[in-house]
Amino acid sequence: MTTDPIQRGSTWLNQAGLRPTRQRVALAALLVGDGKHRHFTAESLFAAAQDNGESVSLATVYNTLRAFCDVGLIQEVTVDGSRSYFDTNTHDHPHFFWEDEGHLTDAPSDELVISKLPSAPDGAEIASVDVVIRLRKK
Repeated sequence: MTTDPIQRGSTWLNQAGLRPTRQRVALAALLVGDGKHRHFTAESLFAAAQDNGESVSLATVYNTLRAFCDVGLIQEVTVDGSRSYFDTNTHDHPHFFWEDEGHLTDAPSDELVISKLPSAPDGAEIASVDVVIRLRKK
């Protein structure tokens, strides 16, 4: 696997069938260029792009994140009604939300046990279960 962030971002997009536009590649390189998973907000990605000298608007960041979600490259994690976080790790796993610092981290999946879910209403099926555990300092 290449260690070049731009090439890694382009490959990531191509594997999902997304056209690698300049702005998509720049954002993808920031997200997966080092090969590590990360949690981020649209605003934090926008700031990282600006710090990296990328010419991209916040609206473009939002539109690009929506496109990345739509093809399964990232997942959206809603913490409350006013802020969404995104995760490059798309496998099912729980999250910790650190209320005091306002950031998201992975929680240990092997420690989470969900023994029973309520039945879905007639005409519906459960699509997924999102687990966000809110933490605050004692």
